Amino acid sequence: MNILIALTYYRPHYSGLTIYTERLARAWAARGHHVTVLTSQFEKSLPPEEMVNGVRVVRLPVALRISKGVIMPSIPFRAWQEIRKADLVNLHVPQLDAAPIALLARLMGRPVLLTYHCDLQLPGGLVNRLANFASDLANHIAARVANAIVTNTTDYAEHSPFLRQYLGKVHGIPPPVILPKIQPAAVSALRQKLGLEPDELIIGMVARLAAEKGAETLVRALPKVIQKFPRARVMYAGQHEGVMGEEAYAALLAPQIAALGDRWRFLGLIPDNELAAFFQIYRVVVVPSTNSTESFGIVQVEAMTSGTPAVASDLPGMRQPALTTGMGRTFPMGDADALADALIEVLGQPERFQGDIAEIARRYAPDTIAAEYEDLIHSLRLVCS
Repeated sequence: MNILIALTYYRPHYSGLTIYTERLARAWAARGHHVTVLTSQFEKSLPPEEMVNGVRVVRLPVALRISKGVIMPSIPFRAWQEIRKADLVNLHVPQLDAAPIALLARLMGRPVLLTYHCDLQLPGGLVNRLANFASDLANHIAARVANAIVTNTTDYAEHSPFLRQYLGKVHGIPPPVILPKIQPAAVSALRQKLGLEPDELIIGMVARLAAEKGAETLVRALPKVIQKFPRARVMYAGQHEGVMGEEAYAALLAPQIAALGDRWRFLGLIPDNELAAFFQIYRVVVVPSTNSTESFGIVQVEAMTSGTPAVASDLPGMRQPALTTGMGRTFPMGDADALADALIEVLGQPERFQGDIAEIARRYAPDTIAAEYEDLIHSLRLVCS
């Protein structure tokens, strides 16, 4: 198949959505498909077109930014060019350009498969409200035009105000998850580099420092955990400075985090190979997300495939990894006291939260997920075999 994937941001932009899409695109390319990604040139230093891991990436100039979205005036013409060569158009939403691309695809007789990642909830303010409205409108048009909609879990779809309107088209396929293989020597070297003692209990959080990620809940929970386990500390991997649109949130948290002293440490962005080592250093990973912009929490499965349990907010979709694998706990969203209790339980009784790591890795492997997409595509007769 010739597959055209369209989304606002692609790698090297770092988010759960871009990581998901990169893994799916690479898996499809490895399975013999011709894959083109149409996206934004969100940094001018990025090449307009290149081949990356077997995937052709086409980046269009950005004329204007609206909240977290971008305006690319050339996208209708370039999308028309790329759709002509495609057998299937896979749109990853939310994105402002979903509607025109979907309409062009159907006008040209190409099937549209929508991958719906999450409901969009931007912070307050007139600009964000307008951006939210425009994105919702684009998503609704794309969903009506789409032949099928994929989302991470039916649990999320059944609770999403948006997806509930299209349940007849919705199919649950979990996200692709993979980590580089890591040797024990690399884990030991990382421990030494960080100056960690063997008896330290490292609590991991892997995310951008953004309001929807819920870091403030972990900040409030940590003192109670330290009372029980004085050697516990948080190591936070991910961008924590200069996160677009999150400056006020970072400023609000800064004094609370400073008060924790050396019990909270920011690590910055971590390369994938080093992140795999971190997952083996972490005793537990926390995913305390606070709203429906988080539909799954890929980091939970990344941790579990490394043998590390996770504690996550009890939100639709987010709760599924812990419930289906047994490798973790959930807690009521935003409840710092309940999060502390869950962490104390997992840290104190780690043997209770072990699972079949090999089976988890197989279930979420990008090749498995790419094959499930293909089965759906052919079952709906969207593209001939």
